[in-house]
Amino acid sequence: MTVSLLGAAEIRRLAAELDVTPTKKLGQNFVVDANTVRKIVQAADVQPGERVVEIGPGLGSLTLAILEAGASVTAVEIDHRLAAHLPETARAHGAAEEALTVVDADALRVTELPGDPTILVANLPYNVSVPVLLHFLETFPGIRRGVVMVQAEVAERLAAAPGSKIYGAPSVKAAWYGPWRLCGTVSRQVFWPVPNVDSLLVGFVRAPEPRGSEDERRRTFAVVDAAFNQRRKMLRQALSGVFGSAAAASEVLERAGVAPTSRGEALTVDDYHRIALAGVQG
Repeated sequence: MTVSLLGAAEIRRLAAELDVTPTKKLGQNFVVDANTVRKIVQAADVQPGERVVEIGPGLGSLTLAILEAGASVTAVEIDHRLAAHLPETARAHGAAEEALTVVDADALRVTELPGDPTILVANLPYNVSVPVLLHFLETFPGIRRGVVMVQAEVAERLAAAPGSKIYGAPSVKAAWYGPWRLCGTVSRQVFWPVPNVDSLLVGFVRAPEPRGSEDERRRTFAVVDAAFNQRRKMLRQALSGVFGSAAAASEVLERAGVAPTSRGEALTVDDYHRIALAGVQG
């Protein structure tokens, strides 16, 4: 059976039936254009038989496009009404019942995912996109790749390279798990309601091997946070709180092969990892 997609009129009808009004608090902007959700699925290279986790499926526009591609979906939805109704929408549009599993929960608190998905595909709420992404990458190492739609500024930051003005803590933390790339633009007009910001697609592929242990990750992220909390200062000053003093920070930086006069935006994730390891060696 072929899976059919939602149209704009049906999305508004469903929202009215469920008494759902898109809210800024939950960052809800529903995609009402079938070509756009197909574009996201194609950008993620979703193949038949694969298992996808979708965060914030809402009324089901992107969910149906993933199911149309022949994949199975584990959908994590915080809105109880939407979570309860999604299986009914999927059935009505031709999806096999076993192809969809709905997790009624806050994505930031999920620690288990039925079906062991290997791909992340989502239209992420703008207000929690980075924390949600980092939580899923940290918690679910089985997720090997993904494409998400986020606010343009967030997408650019996630994919930013060292040395650019928008390179920051999210850039480094995302790079811990593997490379990121921008992979498509999205018109404001495909959303309901129309947002007052632009959106982009950003994708990632997880590195074949973990960069370091969980303890190393935590230490590295603490160094990253300190460096960018005072990004205008030299690292020996910005990291003085982490290592006890500017002098101690300078010693750690030199052991890591990083100039103490460097600034945070010039360093790669490998540099930060070396600093964290050097701090333990001291």
